[in-house]
Amino acid sequence: MVELSAVEVVGYVASALVVVSLTMTSVVRLRAISLLGSVTFVAYGLMLGSIPIIITNASIAVINVWFLRTELGGHRDLGASPIHADEPFLADFLHFHLPDIRRFQPDFAMPEHDAYALLLTRDGLPAGALVGRRHGGELDVVLDYVTRPYRDSRLGEWLYGKGSGVLRSAGISRVVTRPGDETHRAYLERIGFVRRGDCYERELT
Repeated sequence: MVELSAVEVVGYVASALVVVSLTMTSVVRLRAISLLGSVTFVAYGLMLGSIPIIITNASIAVINVWFLRTELGGHRDLGASPIHADEPFLADFLHFHLPDIRRFQPDFAMPEHDAYALLLTRDGLPAGALVGRRHGGELDVVLDYVTRPYRDSRLGEWLYGKGSGVLRSAGISRVVTRPGDETHRAYLERIGFVRRGDCYERELT
């Protein structure tokens, strides 16, 4: 049986963290695990007395902190643009992501009447979609979706908070939705929706 020294264990753990970070689809998780890996590599370099390992990974750690600060510190460029529900681009976007959408909202179907849709963006790139039925000043949401890379960007929190102007300017003052699964239910509660029977509601202020 091969016995590993403490230094070797730290080196293997650091390597494993870097490899795991590359499997993350979420930008925030990728950066967070990469940060942990680079800090562990700094400790490994200190144990070995290797200046190049220390300098390289300390630099990587600083870069990861910088990007995490951008992701989580409110410096993100988030947006929401009204789009026709029958727009080909929206149809292609939803079709491509449909398997992932079904994981959280398995009953999703595009409304045939009174449809209202928003294309959600992050740094100018498509990041998600909001689809619902209009009933006067109420929007009955049938899809609230963000793609995996941007799922930690808090787009939903922004849309129903600081970004709610795009909904209010369309005359929408109240949002109603039904949770697709427990993950979706937890998300709704986290961003301020209140349960009313089998629905969740949020007033836009």
